Amino acid sequence: MAKTSKIKPRPPSKTTPKRAKSFRRYTAKPKTNGFNWSAVFELCSLILTLGFLALVFIGFLAKHFSGTAVLTNLLPFAAGVVACIIFYAWLLKIWGHYRQVLLKKWRFYPLLCALLLSSGMAALSWQHAYWREIEHFRTLVGGKQLVQRDNIAHQVYAAYRRQDPKLELQLIERGQYYRSAVHEAARHYGLDPDLMMGLATTESSFLPRDSHDGGHGLFQITTVAGFIQETTRTELGLKQLDLNHPQHNAHLAAATLKFYLNQMHDDLYLGLLAYNIGPKNGGLRFIMDQYGAHDFVSMQPYLQSLPRDYPIRVLSHALAFKIWQQHGKLLAYQEAQNAQLIQTIGIPGMTMAD
Repeated sequence: MAKTSKIKPRPPSKTTPKRAKSFRRYTAKPKTNGFNWSAVFELCSLILTLGFLALVFIGFLAKHFSGTAVLTNLLPFAAGVVACIIFYAWLLKIWGHYRQVLLKKWRFYPLLCALLLSSGMAALSWQHAYWREIEHFRTLVGGKQLVQRDNIAHQVYAAYRRQDPKLELQLIERGQYYRSAVHEAARHYGLDPDLMMGLATTESSFLPRDSHDGGHGLFQITTVAGFIQETTRTELGLKQLDLNHPQHNAHLAAATLKFYLNQMHDDLYLGLLAYNIGPKNGGLRFIMDQYGAHDFVSMQPYLQSLPRDYPIRVLSHALAFKIWQQHGKLLAYQEAQNAQLIQTIGIPGMTMAD
């Protein structure tokens, strides 16, 4: 019987070709001792992208299906939201599949693609068409508060349009003497400086004096709650407040307005109205509680006997100061594209965001 030679297999080489080693270095999973920051940034980018898409799509639905009818409004809107959720699930499934493919090529490819998607969506967000859909979404979510804000804003724009530009410029120039005192008080209490300048314009036209109705100084301070006076005096480090001193007067006015804004849950219109009414007859809060009103909308029917135009005058003067600060002149609301420009500038204190 012939002997068969046993051929021993060669042991595997311990060296790896340079090309394979290089390929392995780029495709190997990263060794992490903590968070995988690449995955975290990738997830944030995807959430940002999907969030933008959701705002646009729901805004589109709100535009085309706004109303209360069940068959023609509510059901189509609900169906659109469900379709959006299904579409998102499908997108995430597709992303999960191609993510694995990208990971095999380079571990940072998924992050790079996610960043490109979010950057593209951010660029699209500056387009006018995108913001039209966002406004529909804000109307849907904001509801009564947004209607209230828009109602007041257009009253302010109309009041600004009716202003005499020459007289308004005189007021602005006159107010520069008191600018530092007013701005300091506004910043101290977290208020918009232009709002405080508008308030001073409405109260005294920057002609501080003692009026026949008991008002004093720049902001025509009358009766102020004792604890507000004491707090203001302490913060200024004074033994006694002088209501005819611009700095004292401005700080006391800012503290008072801040108090009323807090009392009215940051409703700017009602806060200014409360400032104007003051504590007499229990103040605006007492009047609202008496009628069972809790916001601007429910208070509207009872404003007939109150100075309802006072907040509009304050805000229209404040808007003039803000426009003058940014452009060095007052823009005529009715000329060219000024209306859109002024609305973009925004009314001081009304950043509802708010």
